[in-house]
Amino acid sequence: MNHRGKQMTGASTMSDYVYIFDTTLRDGEQSPGCSMNVQEKLQVARMLDELGVDVIEAGFPAASDGDFASVKAVGDLGLRATICGLSRTRRGDIESVARSLDTAQRKRLHIFIATSPIHREHKLKMSQQQIIDEMCAAVAHGRQWFDDIEVTAEDAGRTEIDYLTEYFQAAIEAGAKVLNVPDTVGYVTPSESRRLYQHLGEHLRHDGSVILSCHNHNDLGLAVANALGAIEGGARQVECTINGIGERAGNCSLEEVVMALRTRHDLYGVRTGIDTTRLYPASRVVTAVTGSRVQPNKAIVGRNAFAHEAGIHQDGVLKYAETYEIMKPQDVGVPENSLVLGKHSGRHAFSDRLQTLGFAVDKAKLEELFVQFKALADRKKSVYDEDIEALVLGTETSGPWHLDAISIHTEVEDTDQSAEASLKLRFNGQAPRIYTGKGDGPVNAIVNAIRTILDVELHMEEFQVSAVSSGSDAQGRATVRATIGAARYQGTGLSTDIVEASAKAMVNIMNRHHQHQGKDLNAPRAAAAV
Repeated sequence: MNHRGKQMTGASTMSDYVYIFDTTLRDGEQSPGCSMNVQEKLQVARMLDELGVDVIEAGFPAASDGDFASVKAVGDLGLRATICGLSRTRRGDIESVARSLDTAQRKRLHIFIATSPIHREHKLKMSQQQIIDEMCAAVAHGRQWFDDIEVTAEDAGRTEIDYLTEYFQAAIEAGAKVLNVPDTVGYVTPSESRRLYQHLGEHLRHDGSVILSCHNHNDLGLAVANALGAIEGGARQVECTINGIGERAGNCSLEEVVMALRTRHDLYGVRTGIDTTRLYPASRVVTAVTGSRVQPNKAIVGRNAFAHEAGIHQDGVLKYAETYEIMKPQDVGVPENSLVLGKHSGRHAFSDRLQTLGFAVDKAKLEELFVQFKALADRKKSVYDEDIEALVLGTETSGPWHLDAISIHTEVEDTDQSAEASLKLRFNGQAPRIYTGKGDGPVNAIVNAIRTILDVELHMEEFQVSAVSSGSDAQGRATVRATIGAARYQGTGLSTDIVEASAKAMVNIMNRHHQHQGKDLNAPRAAAAV
């Protein structure tokens, strides 16, 4: 049975189904340097819907005009998943979510306020009853636009159990359908998580239409384990992100918790609606969009997840895979082969490879990509899977700034080197302008040219160049981390010319900076605590 598109019902009537609530676009984006523009968020949202997630938390509309536009754009896609917007208990926040999701087919309001003693005393300066009253008033206000309302108790893991129960009972009576119990600072252990949900399940009074949800942070490396403990205790919604990205040490990893439930169905006895064969492609999409690389030994989707180097292991796997593999690479969508394409490859081979890599594109987009593929194949002998992924994910417009051309002049004399960069940039489709900069090398000159555009200080924190695929003619991926004013950004650029890739990465950072200008800094700081 497909549960997406249907109103959620309580664990008492659907005890074997766990809803997957993905917050990659909201909590995941709060990971330093992982901000996404509107087009990137739409790419990820479509991927999440194809993956089969039940709820997509699209963002925090009150944070900025850009966040509002992103949430609205996701809501307008007409996806099968429920689209959720985050809100403080403020009326303005709630109304912002309502406006942003006014055309969404299925929508949810997610309200949060802190409940722990440390937050009550030092941040909110509110009593227990005042917090309950404010939460209930927010739910009542939200019910004007939403039938599906989720209530979160921020820092629930450090909240007194009796008060937490009282808070959630009030939320139920106010009309909340989902109760989220976040371990905001990654403090609890799996056994504590299980006991907490068991207590809430035993003491909360409702008609069976209420779902307990878990949201676990990974500060002690226990996010997935705590989510599994919560499920053992009765939670039937898991809030998670692709690749586990998120604030500080990250969130519960979607691919890990889903595969744990699938692989150990004998123990947990529950299921999800996730198409696990799309997990690896989903991971690749988020990696490419955010520039946040997956560690090689990352469970499920890391490069080494299904690699065997020890001779005994290799011998065992060759004889019978299950000797050392508890799941198959194809179960999570790892391509069974790496087909190398070239300039003589046809449209059918290219289209087939796109489908194998998990990309669903319409006929018009296929034609556009095929033209770009042919152009790339003319520049390099072999086109690998990584090149195709970069091609697909690089076709979306990333912002108002566009690099038309770049010219670099370098002089080297003995131990001295100098360079001058001229960037031909276009802003919002206007006539291009030339910006120049000098430095001790091409990249330094490019950065200094970008600095002439900004009215605040730009500080470079990290610069890396890596090959997208193999071969001396491989595309280079430039990854740049920088701060502009008080904000930190990460940008990426791709080209067979690493200097051009570096310039594209800097323009990418410019676009991310433009997107976040005017953002309400207090709003994302508050959301980061959920």
